[in-house]
Amino acid sequence: MTEAANSPNNLTLAQHAAAKIVGILYLVTMATSIIGFVLRGPMFARGDAVETATRIAASERLYRLSLVTDLITVAGVIVLLWAIYVVLKPVEKNVALLAAFFRLAENIVLSGVTLCGFATVALLGAAPHLRAFAATELQALIYTLAVRVHGAGFNVGFVFLGLGSTVFAYLWLKSGYIPRWIAIWGILSSLLLSVVTLGIMIFPRWGALGLLHMMPLGLFEVGLGLWLLIKGLRTPLA
Repeated sequence: MTEAANSPNNLTLAQHAAAKIVGILYLVTMATSIIGFVLRGPMFARGDAVETATRIAASERLYRLSLVTDLITVAGVIVLLWAIYVVLKPVEKNVALLAAFFRLAENIVLSGVTLCGFATVALLGAAPHLRAFAATELQALIYTLAVRVHGAGFNVGFVFLGLGSTVFAYLWLKSGYIPRWIAIWGILSSLLLSVVTLGIMIFPRWGALGLLHMMPLGLFEVGLGLWLLIKGLRTPLA
């Protein structure tokens, strides 16, 4: 294969096909992640272990569905990362690998978070081994796993998400495959996610911001997904 064929200026059919997959999966995984959050969110009573445990027990099937939705999101994101790597590998292979590894770390962490969710479910019901715990102890454990550990795990995952997304956005900028302003927005919004999430981990009161620090990256992913589906990859200037 010639050097010209390997140039990022010579887009391949595989890159065009992968770009469409990226566009679809940005939208699909965004939707499934929101569904999981919406299904689970009303079950959490902030600061109230008894009420939280009661709500989860009353909606156990719905809680399980939210966890399965999270796993679908993780699986979709892994395919998404593969597709982004196929598109951006000709730009700078080693940097694309770095971004993919950051995002893979994110999804390993989020898979562990989902496992904690199923551990929460295991504390429900009247299994004989649970009789070793008082009701208040079980409620405290359920709250700790479902709210505290779950939230902390997502924060750890979001740090890696922001780092990986920053590197990928840099490659999008360098490639010329998409408009520069979209790539620059991606870099800034990804850095914002990582920095603010680290701040929340150090200063928990920053958590009062809610999901505001995630919205710019969400807009980037949805916008890029729509661009790739409608416009596709641009052939960069030589």
